[in-house]
Amino acid sequence: MPDLGDPISYLVLQAGAHVYDPAGEHLGTVEHVLGDSSVDIFDGLVIDTRVGPGGHRFADADQVDEIYERGVVLKVGADGLHDPEPGPAVLDAEPGDANQSALSRKLRRAWDYISGNY
Repeated sequence: MPDLGDPISYLVLQAGAHVYDPAGEHLGTVEHVLGDSSVDIFDGLVIDTRVGPGGHRFADADQVDEIYERGVVLKVGADGLHDPEPGPAVLDAEPGDANQSALSRKLRRAWDYISGNY
């Protein structure tokens, strides 16, 4: 694995940063950081795992081991990443939405981002 620089906050992590598994295998690049800086909540990363467009995967915040100036190291390999879930076409709250798991909500936000529904 190349030198990734000094540790940084998710708040300054840039799209295009390389993403590695715990063994140093290159998994892809950061497509988007999901979080809410106003309340300092880091939800996770949308990762582009292919050379070219498409191939988006989601790493939940607790799957991220370290964030550095020039890359990210995950606690999981490629098989531990999630597919983003599609979001609703219309953003309306329904009673059943309150029962969604935290992971489902994060995956929905990831899907909304990559599908342009944000």
